[in-house]
Amino acid sequence: MFWRVVQAFGASSAMSVGAGVIGDIYRLEERGYAMGLFFGASLLGPAIAPLCGGLAAHYGSWRYMQWALFVMGITAIISMALWLPETLDPEKLNKVKVEGKTVLKVLNPLASLTLLRSPAILVVTLAGTTALLADWVLMVPLSYTVGEAYGISNAAIIGALFIPLGVGNMVGAPLAGYLSDRAIIVWRERRGGVWVPEDRLRAAIWGTAFCVPVSTLAAGLTMKYVPGLPGIAILLVCLFLNGVGVDIVLTPSASYYVDILHDRSAEAMAASFACRALILAFATAWTFPLINTIGVLATNTLLALIAWLGYGMILFTIKYGDHMRAWVDIGYTTSRDTC
Repeated sequence: MFWRVVQAFGASSAMSVGAGVIGDIYRLEERGYAMGLFFGASLLGPAIAPLCGGLAAHYGSWRYMQWALFVMGITAIISMALWLPETLDPEKLNKVKVEGKTVLKVLNPLASLTLLRSPAILVVTLAGTTALLADWVLMVPLSYTVGEAYGISNAAIIGALFIPLGVGNMVGAPLAGYLSDRAIIVWRERRGGVWVPEDRLRAAIWGTAFCVPVSTLAAGLTMKYVPGLPGIAILLVCLFLNGVGVDIVLTPSASYYVDILHDRSAEAMAASFACRALILAFATAWTFPLINTIGVLATNTLLALIAWLGYGMILFTIKYGDHMRAWVDIGYTTSRDTC
């Protein structure tokens, strides 16, 4: 358990810093697509990991995967050390340098959580969490639910069932990024050049309204009422649609954080990830007991309803985002600063 915590420290830091780098080097109209590529690659891992682990465990040893992860981690560290330069604007970087002195400063690792005081940041974070909850209720117990429903016990085959989620992530993330960039461009033109950050969230509407909740509900109905190969085929489509939908929610949301807090984009992402991770940790612990108590269909229906609640949160933020940002000022980006 200790080493899993250490592993999570490393993984979460890369996600937060990655978003900050994208905010540094991409313009407003390009940021969504870049964030989509970043999320597509990041979310591919959880989707293909069960297949890789299943193949290793079934045909070799689970230790093979641990060694593979070790090698990949070392490769990532070396790559970042050699090829990731400082991306902060040189003028801003010079402001924090103290010439001829060594400055020691105690950092508060929880300081970024104060950004959740912003209603805009908090509500969009919770909306993304509802989508991830629906995603996890499919992904985490998949070997148990699908194995029981369709009599599959081969670890490699069960791992292969996760592939549609990964493909959905790869398709959905850049698509969502492109749509969010288009939303910014189109709505800014409609307003005569006036930029409204919440326009980017319009790209998340289809994900929260249709892709995530409908795929979650349909998967529950399929496992309950559709046996055999037709049921497996429908389930694979649901997993693909869910993978697309989750990215359609998360990618515009992450770009939105960078848009409204350009100088603190990594902190905003860190706060969002921390909030989501805390909720998902407790939710994951309750997934199996909930399924055992009320069944797969009822569990999926409940999570679909929660995902639709996220749809309402996105609509609310789109309509009242300016008031939400004005309620608690945490140093938001202006139109002059974000480009």
